[in-house]
Amino acid sequence: MRSTRRALAAVVGAAALLVASACGTGGDDDSTASKVEVFTWWAEGGEKAGLDALVSRFTTTCPGQEFVGGAVAGGAGVNAKQVLNARLQQNDPPDTFQVHAGAELLDHIDSGQIKDLTSEFSSWGLTGTLPEGLIETITVNGALWSVPVGVHRANVVWTNDQVLARSGILTAPKTLDAFIADLGRLRRDGIESPLALGRDWTQLMLLESVLISDLGPKRFTGLFTGATKWESRAVRAAIDDYARILDFSNPDRDSLDWPDAERLLIDGKAGYQLMGDWLAADLEANNFSGYDSFTFPGNGRAFQWLADSFALPTRAVNQAGGSCWLQTVASPEGQQAFNVQKGSIPARTDAPTTGFSDYQLAAADDWKSGVAVPSCAHGSACSQPWQNAANAALGAFSTSGDATALQSALAAAARQFVRQG
Repeated sequence: MRSTRRALAAVVGAAALLVASACGTGGDDDSTASKVEVFTWWAEGGEKAGLDALVSRFTTTCPGQEFVGGAVAGGAGVNAKQVLNARLQQNDPPDTFQVHAGAELLDHIDSGQIKDLTSEFSSWGLTGTLPEGLIETITVNGALWSVPVGVHRANVVWTNDQVLARSGILTAPKTLDAFIADLGRLRRDGIESPLALGRDWTQLMLLESVLISDLGPKRFTGLFTGATKWESRAVRAAIDDYARILDFSNPDRDSLDWPDAERLLIDGKAGYQLMGDWLAADLEANNFSGYDSFTFPGNGRAFQWLADSFALPTRAVNQAGGSCWLQTVASPEGQQAFNVQKGSIPARTDAPTTGFSDYQLAAADDWKSGVAVPSCAHGSACSQPWQNAANAALGAFSTSGDATALQSALAAAARQFVRQG
């Protein structure tokens, strides 16, 4: 494959990438703005609305810089990451790109593809305004490498209130045992699959939530730093709890994506679904209002996060423009404008919350007061290869039910991929 932007753009059909090939400074001609290619996978819905809000602020705060969209739609970012990796390997980077904050950046850091932003964190007011758990997780080799703009919460259970009410379930369970009891109650009342579940990372999300309940936030986080051993009895007990819950999910889980599982919840074929808080906007888009939500039972104050962020490539054509985009992303006003549209919450705890929904306001309060916990399923706790290995192990367990094999596979993945510092 040719290394030019024109060739890569043809692969993904993104006309904006063709325009980006002309990126450069405007020189002495004030009528010619410097183009800034911003590479994302935000192409529609609330994501696109949030991006548009950032672009509006960028245009105002960065005069002389012209936004050029480099969105690659589809696959929840999978397609975009493939194109981005090809461009970075060919030394043909965009001026800035979207990435999940945390371990997902490890390969880019090791390859010297992105800039150390530690000093910018201080000058842009991010120091002291991001939760300690977030800063700890995104610090690699003593440095900071991307600017988080919006945070989603992963460890949330969503309900079909009508289904629960028919079984007399009127309050959220506080413990794993209480949750399992409610799942059993629904099945006895004729709900064959009380918990709606999909494949791959959705099953990893469920296992992570159970691990947080059984291990606590600190020991859970230690699973991805080497401080907690996957071979431990505590992890085996959590796997056994996971198996008990998995038994109450739909038998076709390995063939469903999360929106398909969501349909089971909406149609009243399930009472619960574990999913990140982007589900609220999707439920509303499907004209379903008979739902509620609660933190996964036993997780306490744990706020399992994933954060959209932006990095600055070391070989970007327009370093100044990319930096100005990141500064916009880092600002309290930029974070408010973006998140009010996307349905997430600001990474900064001091950002305005004007226009936020009731759920967003509650989530923002929990973000300030809770315990920030990363997610392997969403790239904040582990690298992509580690996530792939965990997904494969869980897929095998979904069929075999062999808890010993699952624990051995997860421990082997940790030995291969864990890194300290």
